[in-house]
Parts: sequence; C-alpha cells; structure tokens
Amino acid sequence: TLAGIMAPLWPFILAAASEILAIDTPHSGSPALYHLTKQLLQTYRKEVRPVHNWTQATTVYLDVSVHAVLDVDTQNQKLKTSIWYREVWDDEFLSWNSSMFDEIREISLPLSAIWAPDIIINEYVDIERSPDLPYVYVNSSGTIKHSKPIQVVSACNLETYAFPFDVQNCSLTFSSILHTVEDVDLAFLRSTEDITRDQKAFLNDSEWELLSVSSAYCILQNSAGDFAQIQFNVVIRRHPLIYVVSLLIPSIFLMLVDLGSFYLPPTCRARILFKTSVLVGYTVFRVNMSDEVPRSAGSTPLIGVFFTVCMAFLVLSLSKSILLVKFLYDERCSQQEQTLLCLRGDTDTDQPRMDPGTQLAGVTEAPVCQEHQAPSGTLKEVWSQLRSISSYFQTQDQVAQQELGWLALLERFDRLLFRSYLAVLGLYAITLCSLWASWSG
Repeated sequence: TLAGIMAPLWPFILAAASEILAIDTPHSGSPALYHLTKQLLQTYRKEVRPVHNWTQATTVYLDVSVHAVLDVDTQNQKLKTSIWYREVWDDEFLSWNSSMFDEIREISLPLSAIWAPDIIINEYVDIERSPDLPYVYVNSSGTIKHSKPIQVVSACNLETYAFPFDVQNCSLTFSSILHTVEDVDLAFLRSTEDITRDQKAFLNDSEWELLSVSSAYCILQNSAGDFAQIQFNVVIRRHPLIYVVSLLIPSIFLMLVDLGSFYLPPTCRARILFKTSVLVGYTVFRVNMSDEVPRSAGSTPLIGVFFTVCMAFLVLSLSKSILLVKFLYDERCSQQEQTLLCLRGDTDTDQPRMDPGTQLAGVTEAPVCQEHQAPSGTLKEVWSQLRSISSYFQTQDQVAQQELGWLALLERFDRLLFRSYLAVLGLYAITLCSLWASWSG
C-alpha cells in the first residue's frame, strides 16, 4: 500500500522540513537577530545598485546640520566647519517580514557590507579627523539611515572688505561622483524652511555666528551626463566687539592725536618731534594690527585702507614741515652772510685811499693839517655806517617778507591737509557706523 511505501521515507521528509524551517524561521532557542542578519547578507551583493528594476533611480535623501565653525582661513580661502550629515535611501534587497523574526523592525548592519551611495562634497579640499561610524540602521521595509559627524575643510570665497563687520557665505555642494541622475537622484530629508531655521545644534560661543543655512536642488549638465546636486549655503557673520575695542577705537584715538598736531605752529620744531612720535605710534599699531586683521589676496580690509591713507597724510605733513624748516634756515643763513659781506664791503669802500707818495708826504705834514682833515674823515665813516645799517635793515625786511610769503602758503597748505584729514576721519567713522548698522540689521 501507499502507507507502506511512504513509511521508510518519513524520516527524510521530516529532516528536510526541519531544515527549511530553520532557514525561514529562527529556532526558539537561537537568537532571531543572528539568523536575520545571516539571511540578509548571505546572498547580498554590495557591488550592485539595490533595485529590482535597473531603470528605476535610487533616491538618496540628504540633511545637514551645522554644529560649529572651527576656523576661517582668509589667506588660503578655506573654511573649516563641523557638521552632522544624514543620508537615507531604500535598499530593495534588505527587507524582511518582522513577524517571522520576533517582531524585529530595525537592525544595524556594517556599512562596508552593503551598497552605499558615492556622495561627496564638491568644495572638499582637505582631510580632517572625523569619527568613523561603521554601522547603519536598516528597518524591515529596506530603508537605510546613515548618520555621521564630519569636519569639512572646504574652499570658500571669503571677503574681508567689511572686517570686522563681515558676513561670509560658503556653500557645501553634495553630489554623486559617478552616478548620473538616472541612477542616483537626490532629495531633501527635511523641508528647506526647517533647514534654514535650524540653529539648535550650533555653538554660539565661537567667533562666528550662524545666520542661516539655505538649500537648493539643481542638476549639473556636462559631457559625462546629468548629475543631481544639493547645495547648502552656510551664512555666518563675525562677532566684532573684540575688534572694535582692540582695533577700531584705538585707531580713531591715534588719528585724533595726529589731527591735533595741526594746531602747532608750522615753523615749530616741536611739531616735527610730535609728528615723528605719532608716526612711530602708527607703525607700532600697524604691526600689532597685522596679526589680527585677516589677510586676503582678493580684498583688503577697509580699516587697513583708511589707516594707510591717514599714514600718508601724516608723512606728507611731516615732510612739508621738515622742508619748510630747512628752507627757512638756509634762507636766513644766506641773508646773514650777504649782510656781513655788505658791511665789510662798505667799510672798505668808504675809507680814504692814499698812494704811497701821499702817505710819505703826510708824514711830513704839520699837525695843524691833520687836525683840519680829521672831522672830514669822521663824517665819512659815520655816513658809511649809516648806509650799512640801512642796507642791513632793508635786507632783514626782504627776508621777513619772504618768510611771511612762505608762511602764508604753508598755512593754506596746512588748512587743506587739515580739512582733507578731517574729511577722511569723518568718512572713516561714518563708514564704520554704517557697516555696524548693516551688520546688526
């Protein structure tokens, strides 16, 4: 009979059924998580994009939260930030029925054992130490969640013109390095409004403040194909109070002191000494300022431009005072030499000239004749002295008139420099106030 025939086969049938049940359902005495992981990875191929229909694109959902601004290198145009990066995608080969595995709905798998999208940051320029998280979460529907912190050193166009009231806008562009939009597409994990207003995780105790993180989706078209991109624009601004106290206010005080030197007399040598001391102060302050002001080949801070202009005014005023004192000194010396020569010349000219014969005859003259000639020689000497004195005073008047002319020209030039200096200082103060107002607004 059939029962007799099947009786010897029953042990084999039961053994095969038990093996099938061991594969499909976990044993009551064995951990369900172990059998689930073994079943998912036993035949998994991480080299293949996880879709049943190869024409269907794998959508990767991205999200970024800025945690801190670590460094802003304006000289090398680099920005170092700490961000929390999240990406989510569906893997059609990693789904299971949770009722068959003790209601396990989510497990962790090694990232190296499954397929992962090749998403990179286009502005990435340097490698920094970031914690390596080797596991991802997978739920029963095949959704994979991958989160990790990243220290990103990215290229950025940093503008320092408005320092210390500068606002920087740096972008982080995520895209697939090999897969086109037909294979791997990108999307936002959260709404753009939530991303823009999200500042909860940012550390505000640094030099920089996070204003917003705007985001946009676009498709890059090139010869290799169309690539999906998501760009996050990180907008930060500097806290300027420390620079206002240590740079701006001392620079304004130094300019005011230099401005007060114009009230000293132009021919006063103390003015030269005072301006030289102010120039030394400018130089020392400039050296100290160079360590704090950011350096950039593309733009120069406005404070540096104004400081250089004020130094140029100081050097011009100092050079003018030195040349004036030198010219007036040379003029007086030359006039004094001419006066002495004139006095000597007049004395020699007015003396009576006697030839040797007359001198010899004069020796034999009687004392009576010498008494008659004495008053005439004395009058000539007095007249000569009077003419010399008159010539001396005329020369002094000419020198005084020349000095008055130079002093009048100098006063006009001083007034021009003073007004220009005052205009630059006022423009400097107005510009700083407007930059501060725009920064705070």
